[in-house]
Amino acid sequence: MPRIVRGALIQATLCEPATSPVEKVKRAMIDKHVALIADAAGQGAEVCCLQELFYGPYFCAEQETKWYSLTERIPGPTTQLMQHLAKKHQMVLVVPMYEEDLPGVYCNSGAVIDATGEYLGKFRKIHIPHCQPGFWEKFYFRPGNLGYPVFDTKIG
Repeated sequence: MPRIVRGALIQATLCEPATSPVEKVKRAMIDKHVALIADAAGQGAEVCCLQELFYGPYFCAEQETKWYSLTERIPGPTTQLMQHLAKKHQMVLVVPMYEEDLPGVYCNSGAVIDATGEYLGKFRKIHIPHCQPGFWEKFYFRPGNLGYPVFDTKIG
């Protein structure tokens, strides 16, 4: 029997200049997305997918070591915040972040959080482009090593 699942895709502009301190950029973008997630929930979204590396700019157009400071563990503080929001809004969240797997080993990853707030796991981007113009991803990321996981969520 068919059913309708309402989804939200959020791709937002940078709300703090990329020249600002990295932590300030991250905090401003997280705050912006908290509000956008609430708006999506208010419009009936049952699943919400955020943009790649949602809490900063797409920094791979340059090669600057300052962006390494955006890394964090998954699960970690941003995952915990998103778990709270998923539970509050009863919404599945897919949250792409800059993951530190081990010191100096960074991945372009996405945490998957169920509508109950349960962290279900993560996906690590496997294909890492490295070409002109503006895709210097191998400067920042290792290829994913978790395969193609499938997650059972409230919506599917």
